[in-house]
Amino acid sequence: MTVNPMDELKNFRASIDNLDAALIHILAERFRITKAVGELKARHELPPADPEREKRQVERLRALAQQADLDPDFAEKLLNFIIREVIRHHEQARS
Repeated sequence: MTVNPMDELKNFRASIDNLDAALIHILAERFRITKAVGELKARHELPPADPEREKRQVERLRALAQQADLDPDFAEKLLNFIIREVIRHHEQARS
């Protein structure tokens, strides 16, 4: 039985839509937690950035990306974007 290419495309797109929704919810949860971290850091006058932790996270995510057959450079760029946003939130929490 041959599958209609348009039906197959529709199925792929539905899967992509579900994954996009999951990514947004996961990112939202991650930012809820990092917001709490920023508030904790602000209360205790800790610096908003932790370069050593960030370095370890980049190395960890690059390894995970490689294991998952995802471009490690892409994973690093994505993580760096997220880290910059988290640090911005932490700086705002200090104000």
